[in-house]
Amino acid sequence: MSSSSRTGPLLGPVDVGPVAHGGHCVARLEPEPGQERGRVLFVRHTLPGERVLVRVTDDSHASFWRADAVEILTASPDRVEPRCPVAGPGLCGGCDFQHVDLAAQRRLKTAVVAEQLQRLAEIDWDGDVVGVDTPATADGLHWRTRMRYHVDADGRAGLRAHRSRDLVLLPEGGCPIADRRTPAVVDRRWPAEAELVSAAAASGSALLVAGRLQQGESELTEQAAGRSWAVEADGFWQVHPAAADTLVGAVLDGLQPRRGERAFDLYGGVGLFAGALADAGCEVWGLESGHRAVLTARRNLADVADRVHLRADRVERGLARLPRRTDLVVLDPPRSGAGKQVLVALLERRPRAVAYVACDPAALARDLGTAARLGYRATSIRGFDLFPMTQHVECVAILEPDRSAAG
Repeated sequence: MSSSSRTGPLLGPVDVGPVAHGGHCVARLEPEPGQERGRVLFVRHTLPGERVLVRVTDDSHASFWRADAVEILTASPDRVEPRCPVAGPGLCGGCDFQHVDLAAQRRLKTAVVAEQLQRLAEIDWDGDVVGVDTPATADGLHWRTRMRYHVDADGRAGLRAHRSRDLVLLPEGGCPIADRRTPAVVDRRWPAEAELVSAAAASGSALLVAGRLQQGESELTEQAAGRSWAVEADGFWQVHPAAADTLVGAVLDGLQPRRGERAFDLYGGVGLFAGALADAGCEVWGLESGHRAVLTARRNLADVADRVHLRADRVERGLARLPRRTDLVVLDPPRSGAGKQVLVALLERRPRAVAYVACDPAALARDLGTAARLGYRATSIRGFDLFPMTQHVECVAILEPDRSAAG
């Protein structure tokens, strides 16, 4: 059975265990004759403590199967009715936790971060994933300021099913987690199999169809960290309207930059963290692989160009061209993490503090484990729920030299 199948066998009842990284919970089937333990299931659309019937969606792995909970026999008190009519088994894959009370979603994410840190980095974390709400997003909806839709052969817009190329058409009224300011794409016909990008920012909105601007401006302006930021409509910017200020605040709180210090901003995008460090009086060297993003960042930071040096290069390669000493580092890597090569090249410079901004707790934990072996420990780890209704979570870890190890 392929991972895109939605017609696997119905099994159970099964008792659902703890939440796991990836938007599912762990359960086990009853052992078959001759087996000591039943097969592990990773089950979506359920909650710890529930008793459910499941439908297998992927049996291609020898050690586990993937499944959807399709009938809830005993419900968790944290279960709620999904706010989106296309959220559920076999439907849109964008939201993992539409069936979970918002406060409980954050408890689940806290449990995931803690488990990943303990298992992969041997860090006992007692923090919490906290909500970052605005008046418009307090119910966990209408927060996503950049949406990427796909169009079917009949010209109708939709989103992908979980782990599938199958397209699920948008409900009437559009995607409930999309910012209300993003241009609507329902009730219209689009070029067959095109991609649509619908974006909103402080300055307005934009709609791109198959890479071509159809509505608004190709470059939008965001407001964060006391500055204005030009961002291409299909470029990278944090998708929660409060995310940029939240993350800059956490980074500056952790680093406590001092005027005259040197700093690196790696995977720097359009210059958000570089600008915050420069405004704090640091001289900053930045690396970003996207050439257009670097050109935009230079325009964004033209007023501090004398102390911000930005280069378009892959971090793994570009680090060799940066100064051999730095006081501070901001790392904001992609979901796969920074990796050992980057961490070795950074930490041999012996910065006094590193701020690691992570969108994947497993990658963060792996990299923190590597950093510990290189003589740096996490002195602070904060979790933020910048992606309500989904399993995603953002963390900011502050790393400093491990004085006890040095001693």
